[in-house]
Amino acid sequence: MGAQSALRRYSKTAVMAAASYVGDSPLFLLDYLLRFLRVAALLSLWRMVLAGKGEVSGMTLASTLTYTLIAEAFAEPLAGRTALEDALWDGSIANRLLRPVGTFRDLAGEACGRWAFGLAVFSLPLLLVAPLLGVNPLPAGPEAAVLFVVSLALAVSVGLALDCVFCTLMVAFGLDRWALHQVRSAVTILLTGALVPLAFMPWGIGEVFAWLPFAAMASAPLRIYTGTGPALALLAMQAAWSLVLWPLAHRLWQANRERLVCYGG
Repeated sequence: MGAQSALRRYSKTAVMAAASYVGDSPLFLLDYLLRFLRVAALLSLWRMVLAGKGEVSGMTLASTLTYTLIAEAFAEPLAGRTALEDALWDGSIANRLLRPVGTFRDLAGEACGRWAFGLAVFSLPLLLVAPLLGVNPLPAGPEAAVLFVVSLALAVSVGLALDCVFCTLMVAFGLDRWALHQVRSAVTILLTGALVPLAFMPWGIGEVFAWLPFAAMASAPLRIYTGTGPALALLAMQAAWSLVLWPLAHRLWQANRERLVCYGG
């Protein structure tokens, strides 16, 4: 009963977050339009770069286009970010800690609600118009589709754990929010493989990056979806990082709980 009650509470949080998205972001349609233009530009770029080259580092032009499309369609869940960074900086974390629910679980519920709204309003239409863009939006096969769902769940788990780790380290060391935000964005865009497949990295460094937790956030599920990577090994890597990162995130959160209240504002 306790688990069902908790699930119901966090589900309602997700629903409210999804419903409030339009009011909080009146220009959300413009944001989605810009994202659509970005994916169209990336698809055109890959067509120019890979034209006539056949298979490159285990990826064909067709699989690269699908990889890019799915990366944008699921960009928000693959990024794995909550509003914790903002709550810490503006001081609203103090009010959140008074709520009769788990603070980070509450933030995760809100994030899931916003992701669901984006998946319905942006991702689904993008997948439907993909053939018009010359891209096959389907996974590599039925098995890849099923394993992608599992991999996506693990990617979200790893992303949320890293979000908690990054934000609590910001508090622990008194780091500037904007500097950390820029560094974090640059690192995650490069190392997750969401923008450029790790297989295309020069000098074989992509093979090294593939073992980092960032690769578990985007590269792993995208490779599974496109059938360009060993699915079971990628799932095992994601599960291992999730098991490692959550205890670390919990320990950091508890160790810096008092500092969380007075940070920002």
